[in-house]
Amino acid sequence: MSSRCFDTQNIKAEALRLGFSACGIARAEAVHPDVASSFSQWIADGKQANMHYMANHLDKRLNPCLLMEGTKSIISVALNYYPAQQLNENQYQFAWYAYGKDYHEVMKAKLNALAEFIRQQSNIDISYRVFCDTAPVLERYWAYKAGLGWIGKNTQLIIPQAGSCFFLGEIFMDAAVSEYDTPMENRCGNCSNCVDSCPTHALDGHLRLDANRCLSYLTIENRERIPSTEGRKMGNKVYGCDECQRSCPWNRFASPCMEVELQPNAPFLTMKKEDWHQLTEEQYRTIFKGSAVKRAKYSGLMRNIKQAEENEKDL
Repeated sequence: MSSRCFDTQNIKAEALRLGFSACGIARAEAVHPDVASSFSQWIADGKQANMHYMANHLDKRLNPCLLMEGTKSIISVALNYYPAQQLNENQYQFAWYAYGKDYHEVMKAKLNALAEFIRQQSNIDISYRVFCDTAPVLERYWAYKAGLGWIGKNTQLIIPQAGSCFFLGEIFMDAAVSEYDTPMENRCGNCSNCVDSCPTHALDGHLRLDANRCLSYLTIENRERIPSTEGRKMGNKVYGCDECQRSCPWNRFASPCMEVELQPNAPFLTMKKEDWHQLTEEQYRTIFKGSAVKRAKYSGLMRNIKQAEENEKDL
C-alpha cells in the first residue's frame, strides 16, 4: 500500500486534458450520518421502486472504505453531455444523456487513463478501482464532497456556471493527495422550477425523488406496464425525461458536449414518428449499437412508443 502523497493539481490538470469537465478529490470516510439516515429511509419507504439493487451492499454504499479496503482518496470527475444538436421538439424525445455512445464505456476508458497517469507518477505501486454507475457508490454525494458542485432540488449535481448535464465517475485509491477539496454551498435558493416542472410530481423539493412516479425510471428501468396516470404524463417522451433539467436556471450556462463518442448518429437524428412506429428489432440493434438506450430493451422502447402514440391521439 502506497504512502506516497500525490499532487492534487497534477491530477486535476490531467483530468481536464483527458476531456473531463471537472475534477475534485475528497478524503475517503463514511458518509455523513444525516445522509446515511436519509438514504436508508428512502430505501425503507420504497422510493427506489423496483430498483432493488439500491438496497444491496448498503454498508459499502455508506462507507467507501468497505467497498475497497485501504481507500484514502476519492477522485470525482464530471463529463459534459449537453447535446450540441437536439431532437426536434415535435419528434419523440430521448433523454439527452442517451444521444451518443454508452457513457459507461466512455467514462471508464477515461477514468482508467487517469488512474494510470497517477500510477506512473510514482515508482511505488498503488491500488485503485474506477466506478461509473456500476457499483454501490453515492456518486453525487462524493462529487459534492469533492467540491464539484451541490446537489440540487432535482437531486442532480449542479456545477456552477455549467449546469447539471454531466456524467459522474470516481477513482478510489489507497494513496493520499497533497490537498483535498471542500464541499460547495447549495445555491438553489428559493428556486423550485425543477419541482414545479416535474410532470408526475416525483420531486418533493427536499432532495428526495420518488422513482415510482419518475418518468425516467418508468421508461428505462421499469420492466412492467407503465401506470396509466404516469403514462398520460409522458407526452412524447419515449426514453427518459429531462424536464427537471430543462427548467433549471443553471442549465442556461450549459455548453455543448464536444466528446466525439457522445454525439448522436445520423440514423437516430433522422428518425420520424412513423419510423419509430415501424421499428424492427434489427433496426433497433443497428441504431442503438453501443448505446445506453439498450437498457430499456427493444420491448421496453416499443412499449414507450406505443404509450406516446396513444397520448397524441388523446390531444
